[in-house]
Amino acid sequence: MIKRTLYFGNPAYLKAKDEQMVVEYPSGDTESKSIPIEDIGVVILDSPQITITHVLLNKLLANNAAVITTNERHMPSGLIYPLESNTLQSERFTAQLEASVPLKKQLWQQTVQAKIQNQAALLKSLGIDVEPMLYWARSVRSGDPDNYEGRAAAYYWKNLFSGYFNDIFTRGRYEDEPNNLLNYGYAILRAVVARSLVASGLLPTLGIHHHNRYNAFCLADDIMEPYRPFVDRVVLEIVKSGIDCSELTKEIKAKLLVIPAIDVVIDSKSSPLMIATQRTTSSLYDCFEGTSRKILYPTFP
Repeated sequence: MIKRTLYFGNPAYLKAKDEQMVVEYPSGDTESKSIPIEDIGVVILDSPQITITHVLLNKLLANNAAVITTNERHMPSGLIYPLESNTLQSERFTAQLEASVPLKKQLWQQTVQAKIQNQAALLKSLGIDVEPMLYWARSVRSGDPDNYEGRAAAYYWKNLFSGYFNDIFTRGRYEDEPNNLLNYGYAILRAVVARSLVASGLLPTLGIHHHNRYNAFCLADDIMEPYRPFVDRVVLEIVKSGIDCSELTKEIKAKLLVIPAIDVVIDSKSSPLMIATQRTTSSLYDCFEGTSRKILYPTFP
């Protein structure tokens, strides 16, 4: 079952009662409501006037929900996820820790190939020549020593938003819009992937490629790479609609919050993205365990 993504952008009091999240509004203008905790996958807290009880927080984590907090600019700044959510966690940690360097390089090769192929599929839907992208995807070697990921990214970002902005689009965390939309969408995606990794008994910190000592989500950042073009497509649709993207309004956030529920194809079957990430992380563990050599990644339907 697809889990719900809940966004709170106004003052609210959140508590637990009878295995439900109870939402109360201090203004009194809106009736309180309740949501089954077992139905919740992601919670975004986007107001400094939100109070959440410790009991509710523990129940959310016990049900493997990811909780995202935001900063004064209303951009995601923190992620809370459960430490334990798999009965074989110690065994799975060991398999992950003992993964060989050649295996991790092969897994990164598959990841880069899947990312470039999905980027190419999105560009092709826009009528853009993707032969260079497909060539780079075929040419990726173990560990991607030739940095085909970077070459593909340069071509991809040059073309994706072509014609919608006066200047050539530059992808960067602090660059002009629609980078703010991409950052927000990727933060949601990162939370979904981290949640799935924990559910599969893996450590989101230990990556197969990313290894920043200050990054607690290196593996999540690795595994989310082929999923990024699905976020890009949502952002592109927002841009094409003509909405002012200079500010992250509630209207825009509402459109981005559908990301966990968008349809992808994985293993030749249609699936919501949140379910697909679980298939991906489960297949990753199979690779660490030695029962498989291939990660299942999504493609565009």
